[in-house]
Amino acid sequence: MTNKNQKDDRGGYDGILLLGTLLLLGIGVVMVYSASSAVALKRFGSDTYFFKRQVVYALAAILVLMVCRHVPYTFYRRMAYPILAVAFLLLIAVYLPGVGHPVGGARRWLKIFGLSFQPSEFARLALIIYLAYSISKKQGKIKVFTIGFLPHAIVYGSFGALVVMQPDFGMAVMLTFVAWTMLFVAGARLTNLLTALAAALPIVYYLLMHAGYRLRRLEGFLDPWRYQSDAGYQIVHSLMAFGSGGVMGAGIGKSYQKLFYLPEPHTDFVFSVLGEELGLVGVYLVIGLYIMILWRGTVVAMKARDLFAIYLVVGLISALGLQVCVNIGVAMGLLPTKGLTLPFISYGGTSLLINAAAIGILMNISARQAV
Repeated sequence: MTNKNQKDDRGGYDGILLLGTLLLLGIGVVMVYSASSAVALKRFGSDTYFFKRQVVYALAAILVLMVCRHVPYTFYRRMAYPILAVAFLLLIAVYLPGVGHPVGGARRWLKIFGLSFQPSEFARLALIIYLAYSISKKQGKIKVFTIGFLPHAIVYGSFGALVVMQPDFGMAVMLTFVAWTMLFVAGARLTNLLTALAAALPIVYYLLMHAGYRLRRLEGFLDPWRYQSDAGYQIVHSLMAFGSGGVMGAGIGKSYQKLFYLPEPHTDFVFSVLGEELGLVGVYLVIGLYIMILWRGTVVAMKARDLFAIYLVVGLISALGLQVCVNIGVAMGLLPTKGLTLPFISYGGTSLLINAAAIGILMNISARQAV
């Protein structure tokens, strides 16, 4: 390692990744307060209830980012299997009485010392680390079905099944996309990947047809105005928010749709409130920041000199990019409603901390391996 790289590893931060992340965190804190104030006042008697928590989450995220920046990425290679095992046990724990914390009929949360934690978010990171380690180790035999594809499919399938049972169809789709992308980039046989997708279609069909709320969401997506008082309600009010924002926006704090018209304005649909208050300019700014982060991540992967680092970056930016696309796509009526938050902007702790950890890992790889 050169002296320059050693110096960067001791204290250097990737400026592009850091700037993009901090700006998104700042926008997120402002938008969470604006979007949640009315809801918080009604539910908890304080318009700053969610805002105060989001500030704590944002500060914790910065701390996590800094810690992960200085943890050598090779540590995750050595700990791939223990991390995977912990993630698997946490996914099982949500089904244990007294440990899992059911919310609205779903079992996606653990309650630890009064704090809620969503294991599926950690499972996403654990799966990425495991796949990066495994496919880099098996690179020479990645096209062999029983070595390069089947073991990874079994691990992913186990995680995916536990996530679907929660139920969290959106996260299961994300895990599928990330695993497929990493295996594709690693050079796994396309016939195996396509066959796996074809085999998954009947399962997807079954999950859609045997869960009434998913079918209603699909109907609402296909024709939201027909079902505007039911399944299409969220999409219609989200589109109304964007339409009201225009080019320059109505101004921060002046959203109309957040006043108990748009469900979950500070989580799943915070981008809609942002579009109404900051307009097209604000939308372009936020999308531009995400593109900047993803572009920089791609550059880091292209310059890395270690297969594990390359695949780790591919997995991390694929997951982040998909989460951004799905949330924005749902808010703009381009995708059926899913429960994926907008990275660094939506209210919430687990997703924020995991995404911050991902950026920290990217920074470490950037400092240690970039030419």
